[in-house]
Formats: sequence, structure tokens, C-alpha cells
Amino acid sequence: MNGLETRRPVTRALLWALLTAVVVLYGLPFIYLLLTSFKTPLATNAVPPTILPPVWTFENYGAALQRSGVIASFINSVSTATISTVLSLALGVPAAYGITRFRTRVGRVFIMAALVTRMVPPVAVGVPLMSTIAYLGLTDTPTGLAIAHTTISLPLSIWLMASFFEAVPSELDEAARVDGCSRLTALWRVILPVVSGGMAVTAIFAFLASWNEFLFALLLTAVRAQTTPIVIANFQTQFGLDWGPMTALATLYSVPVILLTLVLQRHIVAGLTLGAVKG
Repeated sequence: MNGLETRRPVTRALLWALLTAVVVLYGLPFIYLLLTSFKTPLATNAVPPTILPPVWTFENYGAALQRSGVIASFINSVSTATISTVLSLALGVPAAYGITRFRTRVGRVFIMAALVTRMVPPVAVGVPLMSTIAYLGLTDTPTGLAIAHTTISLPLSIWLMASFFEAVPSELDEAARVDGCSRLTALWRVILPVVSGGMAVTAIFAFLASWNEFLFALLLTAVRAQTTPIVIANFQTQFGLDWGPMTALATLYSVPVILLTLVLQRHIVAGLTLGAVKG
């Protein structure tokens, strides 16, 4: 018994050490990015590179924000990601609900087709999307880019929401129907509040899929609807990449999604554990 009690603190210490190492390794690139944003131009190009800035400065942030088109690109990124997230939820939630509740053969084929489209490389559908968006007259607009981003996030949204709906007993639907609710009313007033955590998780993934997307933003935008990833990639001078302002803008671009994750943290945890106990 004493031996078991002795091993427990050691096991706990090893586990915490392993978790700390994983977190440090995972966060090291972002930490280096953050530290580089405070370096002087000479320090960013130093050989060998230094981790800590020899001299701390905020000049890179001022230079990044003063660059033409940066503020507009932030607005475009927010509007595009928001529209894409709303579209993904508006289309994915009813689709997932219908698949899990009706359980038809068409539904099973549909959800498998959604999985297959998720496996298709985005570059393979880039040219057809360009033609479609141009035909709709939405080239170089946040709406057109959001529609393209929805093609990426929608299959994942359907799969995630289907797993969350599967964890909700069908007896809840039946009880709501007995009380006089229509199926849509039962979905809106009974089921969706139960899976609100799952919707938060799905919204986060859909938002991130649009927020971090580069290829479609490069193909479908020119000037008016350019998102921040495109602007970051264009931080160049005659001597090469302008690392200071580039890392500063990349750091600023990371702040909204970090804050969004922190705000929705409670819902995310609830959503991830929704399917742990079924019935």
C-alpha cells in the first residue's frame, strides 16, 4: 500500500512533466514569433538568430498597422469568417439533424459524400470555384470568399453536429412533439439548447477554417476583399522579407481567435464531453 502511495506522486510528476513538454514544444513557434515581433530589424536578421530580443521595441507593430491595406484586411477577415461560420451552421445543423433523426439511406450516402469532399484537396476545386464565383459576380468580395470557405468548413460542420445530435436521446424529440411542438420547433427550443456546446465547437472550427485559409483568398481576391494572410505574405522589401512587421501583424492576427477560444472555453469543454455519456 505504501509502495502504491509512493508511486502515485512520481507518476503524477512524470505526467505533468510530459504535458509541460508537449505544451512548450507546441507553443514554441508562436513564442518565437511573438519575441521576433519585438526585435529591431538588425536583430531579426542576425546570424545565428537570437531567441530573446537584445533590444525590445514596438516599432514593428506601428509599421505593420501603418502599412496600406492592413486595417481593411482585418475587416475583410472578420466579415468573411463570420459569414462563412453562419453559413456552415445554418446549413450544417439541419443537415446533421435530418441525417441522425431520419436515418435514411440517402442520409447515410450524403454524410459519406460530405466526408469524401472533405478529403478533396482545396487546390483541386480552386479553378471551378473561381469560375463559379465569377459567374455569380462575387469575385473580390467577402461574400464570395465566404462561400468558398464554406465548402471547406461545411463537411466538417455536418460531421461534428451529427456526432453531437447522436448523443441526444430521441426521446427528447418525442416528448416535445407530444407537447405540441413541430419538428422544427422541437429542434429550435429543445435540441439546440442541449447541443449548444457542440455548436460552439463547430463554430470555432468553422471560424478557424476561414480565418486561417490562404489558397482561396489568394485566388478569389485582388484588392477589395484581401484577407490578412494575403497581406502578411506580401510583407517584402527589396532586401527580402520584412520579418519585423510581418511577425507583428501575425501576432495581432492571432489575438482574435485566442480571445474567441477563451470566451467560448466553457462551451467548448461541454461540447467535447457531450458524447461521453449517451442516453
